[in-house]
Amino acid sequence: MSDVSFQYPGGPLVLRSISLRIQRGEFVAIVGRNGSGKSTLCRLMNGLLLPSSGTVLVEGVDTRLPGTELFVRATVAMVFQIPDNQIVATVVEEDVAFGPENLGLSLPELRERVRAALEAVGLWEKRSWPPHFLSEAEKHRLVLAGALALRPRYLVLDETTAMLDQSGRNQVFNIIREVHKQGTAVVLVTHDMREAREAERVIALGAGTVAYDGPPSELFAAAELPEQLGLLPPPATRLARELHRRISAIPPHLLWPQELAEAIWSAIDGRRRS
Repeated sequence: MSDVSFQYPGGPLVLRSISLRIQRGEFVAIVGRNGSGKSTLCRLMNGLLLPSSGTVLVEGVDTRLPGTELFVRATVAMVFQIPDNQIVATVVEEDVAFGPENLGLSLPELRERVRAALEAVGLWEKRSWPPHFLSEAEKHRLVLAGALALRPRYLVLDETTAMLDQSGRNQVFNIIREVHKQGTAVVLVTHDMREAREAERVIALGAGTVAYDGPPSELFAAAELPEQLGLLPPPATRLARELHRRISAIPPHLLWPQELAEAIWSAIDGRRRS
């Protein structure tokens, strides 16, 4: 997208002059305070919203051009926070088939896509169930399967794990990791910096603009920026900062418990040798 701004009717500008490019195969986290424009940005990416000014291109196709909606939304699939708002059928496999049916696929290919998507999320054995029989975590996996059945090049996830307990989050996030490993670009909106640290790139929004765009380690290494943007660094990073104040050999920007443990042992070993 290039120089994109967006304003809801009668409201203030939500996004101001946003320019960014997401490459195929990337894993990008979008973070920021409530109201910073994260969900609006995602909806612009797959044409659910059109920019008030500027240009959004999906694989070179302008989202404002009439007749491009099907291509754009099949290329950039989106999963929202509340699964019940996205479930449209009364049987699990029929719900997964709803999106790809609109692509005009042959029946054998449609069936293959539905099976592959349900197997990917661990719901093939429940393909004939009514969706309301599923747990909340299973419903999230169901709508994720519906997106995967489109075979998108980009998968946009808007707070997809926010309403789940830790077990449910882990189930969904493991699927997201696997999807990314297979080459699909993932764009993840999250308030959980433990999820954001898994991304290769973090885009942080503040007051409707891009306040940061880069590796998660550099974002959390910044002295004041995370706090200014309302971001709570991962627990390992917060502990690393505290320890760095007392032991300078421990870097303050570590993201993972394992690397923090290794840094602590290295610092202890260094003191023994000195």
